[in-house]
Amino acid sequence: MSKVIVQECKNYELENVIEKINSAVEILGGWDKYVKPQDKVLLKVNLIGPLTSDTAAVTHSEFVRAMVRILKDRNCEVWIGDSSGGAIAGIAPTAQGFKVSGYEKVAEEEGAKIKNFDREGVVAVQPESRCEETMYIAKPMFDADVVINLPKLKTHSAQIFSGAVKNVFGCIPGLRKAKYHKMAPDSSSFGEIICDIHRATKIQLHIMDGILAMQGEGPTAGTVYQANKIIVSEDPLALDAVAAKMVGMDIENIPILETARRRNLGESFIKNIIVAGDYEQIPRLDSFKLPKRFRGAKKRYSKVLVKVIDFFNTRPEINPDKCKKCNMCVESCPVQAIDKETKNIDYNACIECMCCHELCMFKAVELKNRNKVAGLISGFFRK
Repeated sequence: MSKVIVQECKNYELENVIEKINSAVEILGGWDKYVKPQDKVLLKVNLIGPLTSDTAAVTHSEFVRAMVRILKDRNCEVWIGDSSGGAIAGIAPTAQGFKVSGYEKVAEEEGAKIKNFDREGVVAVQPESRCEETMYIAKPMFDADVVINLPKLKTHSAQIFSGAVKNVFGCIPGLRKAKYHKMAPDSSSFGEIICDIHRATKIQLHIMDGILAMQGEGPTAGTVYQANKIIVSEDPLALDAVAAKMVGMDIENIPILETARRRNLGESFIKNIIVAGDYEQIPRLDSFKLPKRFRGAKKRYSKVLVKVIDFFNTRPEINPDKCKKCNMCVESCPVQAIDKETKNIDYNACIECMCCHELCMFKAVELKNRNKVAGLISGFFRK
């Protein structure tokens, strides 16, 4: 049985975060089980773009600082690494993201090293799934002695939920991410790519920053939710199963996790997961807002109606009043469906991967129901 540790942590006060993480790891067997002195330890953060820590879109910089302190105290060499999504003027904004998020400052002050996955080279691996092409994964994932995944507790407008399982997509450097979105436009096939990354890499531990979470239309355009949780496990799927349950979802509602269940990435059934730490049962987060595409009530209505609602689903539209003309959406679209001048979207070409919505730093890409009838139908079933 997999074990998931859920800790209550109300703020990012450094000593408090360190104590809670150390207590969780102690329950799992202690730090000696995972790291030894002189190990090169890579902290794979969630750095989706150049956003500040208080937005809840990225792993909080003070959470990262706490992890660096813990590992430096054990005489480890610590790396902080990721690759952001999207592109501006043909360049992924990872370097800017390290500055804006506060990670660069943390690294300088705590003696860690920044590993910009866009600049560190890649390792070619052959995926296990039906994805026939060679996959290129950031080299630090293989150079490190130990990899610790630091996901953020967030909803996701396209994938429904973003946690420990999905966070590895940042291991694909730079603009290659858009290629995979094009190859796998639906959530289930995209889940195959995510599972391939997990299979190719060896992540020893997953520690989720859920102190500030993102609700609603995440992973960047949602709103902050004070969840006050740190969640730790060796099993990424078990961790996500518990975290999803906390916000009111089951794995059955999240296609990417359904794929992970089928690929045996970890334990997915709550009855087979031991919850420990500050909680012995899974706590629920009251009034947590789920993304518009979530269909948690799908079992209450017929399959025919489900198809009708799916047909009338949401799609991205660019709000010209919010648009700053940075062209992040244009350059990040895997199928070049957005006109650079007008920002009109060609919905015949659009694969609804929601990259434009996910990567817009100004929340100018909004999700709209396809027509008024759709709004009435889907709104009724979200009540």
